[in-house]
Amino acid sequence: MLTRSNGNLSAVSLSEFVLEGFAGGPGTQALLFAVFLALYVVTVLGNLTMILVITLDARLHSPMYFFLKNLSFLDLCYSSVIAPNALANFFSSSRAITFAGCATQLFFFSLLASSESFLLAVMAYDRFMAICSPLQYPVTMCPASCTRLVLGTYCGGCLNSIVQTSLTFQLPFCSSHRIDHFFCDVPPLLQLACADTTLNELVMFGLCGLIIVGTTLVVLVSYGYIAVTILSMRSGTGRHKVFSTCGSHMTAVSLFYGTVFVMYAQPGAVESLEQGKVVSVFYTLVIPMLNPLIYSLRNKDVKDALRRLSQRQTA
Repeated sequence: MLTRSNGNLSAVSLSEFVLEGFAGGPGTQALLFAVFLALYVVTVLGNLTMILVITLDARLHSPMYFFLKNLSFLDLCYSSVIAPNALANFFSSSRAITFAGCATQLFFFSLLASSESFLLAVMAYDRFMAICSPLQYPVTMCPASCTRLVLGTYCGGCLNSIVQTSLTFQLPFCSSHRIDHFFCDVPPLLQLACADTTLNELVMFGLCGLIIVGTTLVVLVSYGYIAVTILSMRSGTGRHKVFSTCGSHMTAVSLFYGTVFVMYAQPGAVESLEQGKVVSVFYTLVIPMLNPLIYSLRNKDVKDALRRLSQRQTA
């Protein structure tokens, strides 16, 4: 919002924003609602199923599945930070979100998405240790070490979230209170600021670029060593199992890092808000929906665990 004093615009305190979401008439909004609802329901069911199966099946109580359970938890949480509010706004006349609610949504979304980036790198390191150093693996990836690694991913995500949220919401907003997006995110909020946002953009590109490049290097180095180890294997069965497990992880990594890079770590990302909406749907709803499918359909252990669980329920 803005006021005019001596011909100059000045910032005033905002109590709420308006999330404009997607353009279109009632028919378009109803179609988008159905798509978002279907994606969110499948996301919730898929990730809850993964968490339940890994928790209940003792054969999946290993470091790899401990990390996979945390990945499902992150996917479930960060899609839930966005989807329910977006679904409600499709049929809302005001589409308003309070200033505090917007800051809270941005904080938790940034925390959970950043934590997932770190967790994917940890999962690559886990596969590297399991395949390339199997004798050291039980000691290196003991339960205490796994817990510390997961806590580290949350701490890294929290640090990034605190920096991004505090820098964004200390800006004066005076150009408008209408956010051209379906949730509170840094790029559309920077468009509303009436102060110089160069520092904010540099911090966003710098932090996101550092996280993506750093975690991607961990993934690439880990899988480089894994590839060399796989090629030296004589057992075709063992090679196929390793390829299947690692292929699932590489698919998830490529989807997540690719879309996050397009949105946050390239020049011009702040201006491309229409493109950003489509990309945001992909990494807030589509990827969390696909991850359980990727890991269950390509993983024999998970499929066997699902079969045992279903047999236990019908017995």
